[in-house]
Amino acid sequence: MSEPRRLRVALDRRGYDIVIGGGLLDQAGALMRPALRAPRAVIVTDEHVVKLHLPRLAAGLAAGGVAYESVVLPAGEATKDFAHFAKLCQDILALGIERSTALVAFGGGVIGDITGFAAATLLRGIDYVQVPTTLLSQVDSSVGGKTAIDTPQGKNLVGAFHQPVLVLADIDMLATLPRRELLSGYAEVVKYGLIRDRGFYEWLEAKGPALLAGDAAVRQETVLRSCAAKAAIVAADERESGERALLNFGHTFGHALETASGFGQVLLHGEAVAIGMQLAFDLSARLGFCRPEVAARVRRHLAAMGLPTEIAPAAGGALSAATLLAHMRKDKKVKDGRVTLILARDIGDAFICGDVAPPQLESFLADAAAPGPSARQPAHP
Repeated sequence: MSEPRRLRVALDRRGYDIVIGGGLLDQAGALMRPALRAPRAVIVTDEHVVKLHLPRLAAGLAAGGVAYESVVLPAGEATKDFAHFAKLCQDILALGIERSTALVAFGGGVIGDITGFAAATLLRGIDYVQVPTTLLSQVDSSVGGKTAIDTPQGKNLVGAFHQPVLVLADIDMLATLPRRELLSGYAEVVKYGLIRDRGFYEWLEAKGPALLAGDAAVRQETVLRSCAAKAAIVAADERESGERALLNFGHTFGHALETASGFGQVLLHGEAVAIGMQLAFDLSARLGFCRPEVAARVRRHLAAMGLPTEIAPAAGGALSAATLLAHMRKDKKVKDGRVTLILARDIGDAFICGDVAPPQLESFLADAAAPGPSARQPAHP
């Protein structure tokens, strides 16, 4: 295993480091202590992670002189709701925290999102450290300060921008992930190549199978390059007023699919994003922004890796265009009643598009939601 790598998210006084490598849990106390206001933390984790990894993190904190307590939540996207958020805040407050106490988000994207939101609101704002345990959270949700919970109206509709003070991405923990969870994270990895780095995408076409097979060097390089891409975008546009919107590539479609399928195990977040990215390329080809063969190349790679690219089979049944469009219209990026989409001219060349006519989008979704290749066909002049 190579030495841990360190990146900086450059946000002036709110800047922080991302440390990427193996064996980081064993050094957690020493790595965290310089970022903490006091040597005390509350670990927030879930029922799966507590069994697999909490003893190592606890030992690492103790070795570094950081006292800790823990709160354990149920695993799964259903935990990101008001009821679990309220109980989490009450449980943390019952521990007698002070403003110098830090939270440690020790889990995947769900734990990171709900813990970060708790940190943003408790005592009007306390520090937190992200210790992501999944590929998806290591390459995406742990970096950038987006925190949120879901509502029946949609995903991540209640939340805040609140940056962590440190991110520790221990790639050793990826060894315990089921293949489906690894693939879900891979969708967020390939997104970085698709939106602005063709070279990274082509590297992934060659190295993706090794990543899934457990190659530690490939995994470290993958997390490093993904985090570097996100850190650069976040530093330039922290609150998503411009370029950061590119990181939502595939997500407007994907979040609508997640909402429609009930935020359960039927469709994982990364699976929804994979379908959403394919839909974005298919729509781009249909509107004449990119060549159909580009969309086909993306489809071949996603499918070869084992990710879904079609709506109906992955969502557990047919979804109507009206249902999907209704969910998309509740997206946070809707402006003046129009859905903002991230589309693509080519691999590595994504752009923000706010002028797809509603009838065009509804027609596309109707074709995409039906079995068959009709949504992939370019529009006729």
